[in-house]
Amino acid sequence: MLTGLQQFEDAGVYKLDSETALVQTVDFFPPLVDDPFAFGQIAAANSLSDVYSMGGRAISALNIVGFPDKDLPVEVLCEILRGGSEKVAEADAVILGGHSVRDVEVKYGLAVTGIVHPERFVENKGAKVGDVLILTKPLGSGVLTSAAKSDTISQAELSEAIAVMTCLNRGACEAMIEVGVHSATDVTGFGLLGHAFEMADASAVSFSLNAQAIPLLENTLTLAAKGILTRAHRASLDYLGSHLKIDSVDEVLVQVLADAQTSGGLLIAVEPDRADTLVKKLQEANTPASAIIGEVKKRCEQTLILS
Repeated sequence: MLTGLQQFEDAGVYKLDSETALVQTVDFFPPLVDDPFAFGQIAAANSLSDVYSMGGRAISALNIVGFPDKDLPVEVLCEILRGGSEKVAEADAVILGGHSVRDVEVKYGLAVTGIVHPERFVENKGAKVGDVLILTKPLGSGVLTSAAKSDTISQAELSEAIAVMTCLNRGACEAMIEVGVHSATDVTGFGLLGHAFEMADASAVSFSLNAQAIPLLENTLTLAAKGILTRAHRASLDYLGSHLKIDSVDEVLVQVLADAQTSGGLLIAVEPDRADTLVKKLQEANTPASAIIGEVKKRCEQTLILS
């Protein structure tokens, strides 16, 4: 085992030989959107993301399903699986099978296997002082899906968030591998601040984040100001505690930056003279964002500085 549960890594890496290592991960959750096909796409993209954050290439997946077959028609499940299958195919991977159980609510996700060179995978530790921090998707999926669940916004107004959540991190992964980076992670359930903390802590450095440079989905701040957020933002901020220093940043924006994301982008640490090239490559790959949002500092009293 080259890496596993240590240092908050996104996936486990197991060496097979001098040229090949396996990257393995699993993730599943209940629906965030009403459309079962879109839910299947989102869940699959989210599951595949951990392989991409390690610099790997997905090769196979297993479906994981919980389904209330007495309450919902099987056609709903078919659409969920179709959505997942299309995303796996887009990743140039295959679904080998899976497992389903009866459940009181729908749940879906994948166990994913990828491959990577055993000496060239990307870990969330390894960020170096002076590195530039780049984010490849805007934040706000937690806010917008929560708003849709409460009928505060329409399904049409959720479309941008769905497009971002269903976008594979494959292009971002390929860009960072081509350019060469020091460290990366994907932004999911612990929000940008939670995952940035894990990355900085594992690297024994501090991250300085420019709050105004962080891209957001449309209407995210407006909805968050009305209290529409996931509960995860409170848990993340409580967990960070004194590790987070906030300099003159609006409280609502801080909450958004701590809020849970689904199938979020990659947070990448890259040396300064490669940052512009990486941004260009990300744009060529049509990633939803390619924003420089901060830099890596020498370890100080606070692990995260938000200004």
